[in-house]
Amino acid sequence: MSNTTIPSGYKSLLTIYQTQGAISTIHQIFESKLAATLNLVRVSAPLFVEPSSGLNDDLNGVERAVSFDVKETGGQAVVVHSLAKWKRMALSDYGFPAGEGIYTDMNAIRRDEDMDNLHSIYVDQWDWEKVITANERNIEYLKDTVQRIVIAICDTAEELSKKYPALEPTLSRKVSFVYSQELEDMYPGMTPKERENAYLKEHKTAFIMQIGGKLKSGVAHDGRAPDYDDWSLNGDIMFWNDTLNCAFEVSSMGIRVDPVSLDKQLTLSGHDERRSMTFHSLLLNGKLPLTIGGGIGQSRLSMLLLKKAHIGEVQSSIWDADTKKVCAENGINLL
Repeated sequence: MSNTTIPSGYKSLLTIYQTQGAISTIHQIFESKLAATLNLVRVSAPLFVEPSSGLNDDLNGVERAVSFDVKETGGQAVVVHSLAKWKRMALSDYGFPAGEGIYTDMNAIRRDEDMDNLHSIYVDQWDWEKVITANERNIEYLKDTVQRIVIAICDTAEELSKKYPALEPTLSRKVSFVYSQELEDMYPGMTPKERENAYLKEHKTAFIMQIGGKLKSGVAHDGRAPDYDDWSLNGDIMFWNDTLNCAFEVSSMGIRVDPVSLDKQLTLSGHDERRSMTFHSLLLNGKLPLTIGGGIGQSRLSMLLLKKAHIGEVQSSIWDADTKKVCAENGINLL
């Protein structure tokens, strides 16, 4: 059933033809800015991995990975949900030193995703990961990295507007850093999404920190797998979306778990069985580099900068009949 909402008076600022060119422009500009500001190099990445490797991201722990059998190996493969753990293994295998990192295109199928204006079963991200030192595993380093990404996004918006004048830049470069517990304290009685909307409506650009662990209410702000982000050193980059009149997440990121935080989070989440998996065993034994990383939604960023009302306007996917009908009736062109 469709969860699509249509903003009052919405009309795309670009034609479908212009939209395709603008998406390409966003990719070209933003990739170069991201690579430069974080000192990253582009690499190729897998679309699927073996389940026993422990490399796939289980997201909130309930999503089913798309799986298939492989004739030549006789085993199974699963389409990745993200590359959070694979990137860290790659940095180790490739011998990257501290201060350098990688980025790649991550394409995933999330078959259990609820569809709406922002969500599709097809996910496309710039996944990035960077080696850091033990002295850089702190909030200040995290905040500095967030600010660099926000500046890259705002610079991209400004360059895009020179080619497409209808796309007037409205994003704020000033990042408001706030802990998820602070949001719960500020807005008691609200849901996490309602808190985000209330805060972003006022602050415009924010990084909501410490996501994954339970708050004082006994409920987490949002779900996070226990084996990639350190729940005390992570968060979401969000902007206020004028088109949809809501808080709009562009990136989930953070400083990754070290042996101590992984040990703690596996126990808290009830996933001690993962300790014997290849990735987890290497990490617990201190054989993987310390890293920071995240995913930046490609379609999400295009939606935001092109001021689109539906993610189907910037990516090709499968939609239910209700969504197709609602969009067609309101002049929204699904690709």
